[in-house]
Amino acid sequence: QVQLVESGGGLVQAGGSLRLSCAASGRTFSMYPYAMGWFRQAPGKPREFVAHITRNPIRASYADSVKGRFTISRDNARNTVYLQMNSLKPEDTAVYYCATDRTNQALDDPDEYDYWGQGTQVTVSS
Repeated sequence: QVQLVESGGGLVQAGGSLRLSCAASGRTFSMYPYAMGWFRQAPGKPREFVAHITRNPIRASYADSVKGRFTISRDNARNTVYLQMNSLKPEDTAVYYCATDRTNQALDDPDEYDYWGQGTQVTVSS
């Protein structure tokens, strides 16, 4: 079994920054062979793709709405994936989730992801 725990969310003013972390664990789990993704869900809206990072050789993909502002990265030794969020906007307010992708190409399709975390709330005030 794999557990994903997101952290780093909070309340920030528009234009500010946050860095989300997603720590993966399991008895024999290693993040090395997995790609990882970040999604978000605002109240009353469907879950939305944010970013994806492949296993090595690393390639990152982003939703158009966050391109140039958000950066996804990973530390396999720590079994952790990060989402650096800069120039935050009120429309970025949502619960942010990380997920594992064993296909390495799930990208924006949530059905292709395997394990999900419980989410961390990000609120951006105007």
